Amino acid sequence: MSATAVHSLWTTAAEPIAKIDAPKIEYGQLAPVLIVIGAALVGILIEAFVPRKSRYHAQLFVSVVALVASFAAIVALAADGYGTTKARIAAMGAIAVDGPALFLQGTILLAALVSLFTFAERRLDPAAHGSRVDSFAAQAAAVPGSESEQKAVKAGFATTEVFPLLLFAVAGMLVFPAANDLLTLFVALEVFSLPLYLLCALARRKRLLSQEAAVKYFLLGAFASAFTLFGIALVYGYAGSMSYATIARVVDGTLPNVTPALADTTGNDALLLIGAALIVMGLLFKVGAVPFHMWTPDTYQGAPTPVTGFMAAATKTAAFGALLRILYVVLPGLRWDWRPVMWGVAIVTMLVGAIVAITQTDIKRLLAYSAVSHAGFILAGVIATTPSAISSVLFYLVTYSFVTIGAFAVVTLVRDAGGEATHLSKWAGLGRRSPLVAAVFAVFLLAFAGIPLTSGFAGKFAVFKAAAEGGAVPLVVVGVISSAIAAFFYIRVIVLMFFSEPRPDGPTVAVPSALTMMTIAFGVAVTVVLGVAPQYFLDLAGQAGVFAR
Repeated sequence: MSATAVHSLWTTAAEPIAKIDAPKIEYGQLAPVLIVIGAALVGILIEAFVPRKSRYHAQLFVSVVALVASFAAIVALAADGYGTTKARIAAMGAIAVDGPALFLQGTILLAALVSLFTFAERRLDPAAHGSRVDSFAAQAAAVPGSESEQKAVKAGFATTEVFPLLLFAVAGMLVFPAANDLLTLFVALEVFSLPLYLLCALARRKRLLSQEAAVKYFLLGAFASAFTLFGIALVYGYAGSMSYATIARVVDGTLPNVTPALADTTGNDALLLIGAALIVMGLLFKVGAVPFHMWTPDTYQGAPTPVTGFMAAATKTAAFGALLRILYVVLPGLRWDWRPVMWGVAIVTMLVGAIVAITQTDIKRLLAYSAVSHAGFILAGVIATTPSAISSVLFYLVTYSFVTIGAFAVVTLVRDAGGEATHLSKWAGLGRRSPLVAAVFAVFLLAFAGIPLTSGFAGKFAVFKAAAEGGAVPLVVVGVISSAIAAFFYIRVIVLMFFSEPRPDGPTVAVPSALTMMTIAFGVAVTVVLGVAPQYFLDLAGQAGVFAR
């Protein structure tokens, strides 16, 4: 090769590349997420630099301040009109700042704050070697039952890493329903899933059961993530874009300037249909819909109860938010394809959840199958595709979240020598031993059953009304039948508590600190207020029910 040729190659390679524009980030509109991520990073630094004795109080303080500040930022954005007239797409098209996003983020933050108090509870277990203990393993890395674990318990260690893990999970959940492109959706999915896999494995009592729950959740979650990622790849192959708006235009056939390459791929609907099915499958796994629900009972039973309550409420809220955005913003052009499938999923989810719950003998597994049937009720609202559908689903998620966290907080109080007494036979006669705790749990069970004057009734009425308006009357009939089946096992627990003789070797009801009391009181207050006077919150959900496109 001559010197001239080499010189010309070199000069071509060395030509200056075009200027790369700096990304334009709207920090004010992303403040709720940034505050939580910042606090989680501070929590990691606390673990590294603060003496072990002071970590618990420092972590609790940082977590509470972060969640309250983030919620205040959401309220400020909503007051400034970002939920309605100023709704927009921020962060170079990655995040939507609109009504549904702000409403769901506010719900997730409140659920996380209320759950945080159960995480921090240190009065329920008897003090170990002079130090108060919480629900989490003394040293997560120690093998259950080993000498190193016994030393950690003796030394009064506590796994205070649960607080930053909670904050990282919350940060992922805040982005998940607001994601406006498929890549952001997937990153958010992983950011909130990984901390949850860890939190599930950290129970202080029954550690092997807890670790088994975490492994099952991790393996099935990894499969679901793989399905989602494969679906994202196929949809990208079909539409040539990750952006929700562009994909929606390609699906509708309204995209201007279609290139010949894009015209080739859009001629093949198989890519779109299989890709969309795989993405929706990943989201249905997260909400615990049948047949993707098999992780739910095992994980709910094995995970530390504060984690179960947080996961049941916040994960469902985030995942339904993402599902709504995918179906209503990205795939409205495929409505006639996805609606029949979702009909089937909703019907099976409602019935399987209600029927299998009847056979359960463990209170946490019973609440897990109850959560499955509630996923079916919410799906009935998702299927409606009417203007009131989004607001009814948003309202239901609020009602369901706080009833669930409250119910699991009550479960942490009923204890015997082995820790929490979750077998149903242990709950016999609880109403005579501790009338107040049994009465509060009965209120939550009646709300789950959808009895009038509870938030559960208002939520179910809203989604069934939306489904009926959307032409899904048979779905409403199945929903009512499922509710009647479910009412049987909720009322059976109430009868067991109030009309059975207490067993002499029965459990005791621990007296919690103000933290768990606040959680339970907040749950009862929301249940009663949203049941007796739901209109203000229904209107709020109605105003928030429009997606930015």
